[in-house]
Amino acid sequence: MDESNCRVYACVNQKGGVAKTVTSANLGIGLARRGHNVLIVDLDSQANQTVSLGWRQPDELPVTIATQLLKVVEKKPFDPMAGILRHAESVHLMPSSIELSGLEMRMVNAMSREFVLRSYLKGVKPHYDAIVLDCPPTLGMMTINALAAADRVIVPVQPEYLSVIGMTQLFDTVALVKSEINPGLQIEGVLITLANMRTNLARNTLDIIHKAYGGSVRIFPNPIPYATKVKEASAEGGGTRWPTHRGKHSRCQENRALSLTCSPRRPSATRISRSG
Repeated sequence: MDESNCRVYACVNQKGGVAKTVTSANLGIGLARRGHNVLIVDLDSQANQTVSLGWRQPDELPVTIATQLLKVVEKKPFDPMAGILRHAESVHLMPSSIELSGLEMRMVNAMSREFVLRSYLKGVKPHYDAIVLDCPPTLGMMTINALAAADRVIVPVQPEYLSVIGMTQLFDTVALVKSEINPGLQIEGVLITLANMRTNLARNTLDIIHKAYGGSVRIFPNPIPYATKVKEASAEGGGTRWPTHRGKHSRCQENRALSLTCSPRRPSATRISRSG
């Protein structure tokens, strides 16, 4: 598979608790269910994505994204497919660990520091149709690396004041990365998450988002409602499985719609196998 056929999505917001991890998992699983080869990359040293997908002791894994990026920084040879885990939902995962926090500090002084992640992904892109980058809740070096490597940006936002006030800074950062180091970068859209639309706060905040950004940035329709079952699924290590029933808490059905909207090019006929 040609690496140019792989689309890279970065799920970004410097605000924590806005469902970046859940959105990344659901997007990846949704694309996998549509026949795409998908890799999710956990770029947060807290390793929440790794844990939620079932690997409870990420710091005990022999190879993580920190291992691979360190090889890039040190310009040492490595197998880019080493350490990739296979989840039951047919997505693959490059896990994270606490080691990533130390590596991020080291990357500050590295040559071409913004392109370390891009260099790693170049080796895995020929095997995938889509790669989903689950970014940390900061606009630090790892997030800049994700924006430098991505084709599309998805911004999960909870409809409350503290989540919205940082959106301008995020969009300014994306614009800077686009103008300076990644001219092909585009914002796929803003995804409203963890929404309780019965409250005035959520409705008013959503109205503010549409007025402030709707003219320049796509805002996905149908806000994703808050659902306890999604947190329960993550706690069980099964990812965020889509319910088969319909109802007001069928949150993941909306993320299925997101995967349809964000679908990359035609699925590859070549499947690869990785044990987890």
